[in-house]
Amino acid sequence: MDVSPLVWILTIAAILALLAFDYFFHVRKAHAPTLKEAGIWSSIYVGIALLFGVGVLVLGGMDAGSEYFAGYITEKALSVDNLFVFLILMTSFRVPREDQQKVLLFGITFSLIARTGFIFIGASLINSFAWVFYLFGLILLLTAGNMLKPDSSESKSGDNIIVRMVRKIFHTSPEYDGDKLFTTYNGKRALTPMLLVMVAIAGTDVLFALDSIPAIFGLTQNVYIVFTATAFSLLGLRQLYFLLDGLLDRLIYLSFGLAAILGFIGVKLIMHALHENNLPFINEGEPVPVFEISTALSLTVILGVLVITVFASLFSPRGRAQTVIANARRHATEYLDLGYTADHTERIRVYQKLVSETETIRGLAPKYRALVHDEPELMSLLTRARTEHDESVVRAQEDGTASAIPE
Repeated sequence: MDVSPLVWILTIAAILALLAFDYFFHVRKAHAPTLKEAGIWSSIYVGIALLFGVGVLVLGGMDAGSEYFAGYITEKALSVDNLFVFLILMTSFRVPREDQQKVLLFGITFSLIARTGFIFIGASLINSFAWVFYLFGLILLLTAGNMLKPDSSESKSGDNIIVRMVRKIFHTSPEYDGDKLFTTYNGKRALTPMLLVMVAIAGTDVLFALDSIPAIFGLTQNVYIVFTATAFSLLGLRQLYFLLDGLLDRLIYLSFGLAAILGFIGVKLIMHALHENNLPFINEGEPVPVFEISTALSLTVILGVLVITVFASLFSPRGRAQTVIANARRHATEYLDLGYTADHTERIRVYQKLVSETETIRGLAPKYRALVHDEPELMSLLTRARTEHDESVVRAQEDGTASAIPE
């Protein structure tokens, strides 16, 4: 599928316009989006991506359309994995709920820039050296293996090596100053935690790009399709974060599904490399006659693995128990942290979720209660949140505003 410079310019302009729209109409004024707002805009962005795919299918043909949808679905699944890391970073930095949208939009913008750079570097390498397919395949197989190992959270925490270097070199403030990146602390100009969390997200985005770009090149070598599938998978990620709030921990088998997909694409890349082989120490530099996996088969496998993974996670009793425990701990911590949000509606939302989760935990079967790490500490945290709520009700009654607070 040949793409003219004009189409490239119009596509890039449209993507930049969507990012600008997000900033000026959604993120510029700090607020915590409602579930309805997140749902509507997530649907709009997914709809735009799907309509674009239909356009590729009609104008570029079945092969190009299949490659776009396979790439988009794979990158979207990998971007959901990004959300887990964003959640860890935001929790680690105690980013106020109202300011999380701005942090997410920065992460998405930086990720788009980083991945665009990797896309053109990857395309240049593929055009110059056929053996790069071996390298990309090996990267994906290693990544798939690492996904099956227990996570090391140090690189994803708010105290990773990049942030430690920034804190060592620059003067930093321990407190937020709204959504400002710089403030005055101890009489000196200082970096705020808002800037530090953006630095942390930028660092992790580069690592994610190293995994995701070889994955999509395993499905298509058309640079335009690689770029657009990657870009549209990232657009709308901010809204998806709030839409999936509380459900991210529920996808307990997602890492296994992504490992299977990356492993499959890694094998596909190596088989393609063998088919195009020119390395002298493999088959005397001649192509190896191997079966090549079609785009249609790739799309079927990717969709099948994701459907099985998501349904297995959502209907797993262990997954439901693990989710409610994790969310109860998180919501209790958020409710007790008065610096987390100044939005009264948001505090009500958090508390209502906490009440429901506490009752669910109390009704768990013993084998699922065993999933609670340090149960006395968790129950103490929940009790403190309840006490704080009761005290706030009393204060509100004294002020004559009790009707706004749920019992």
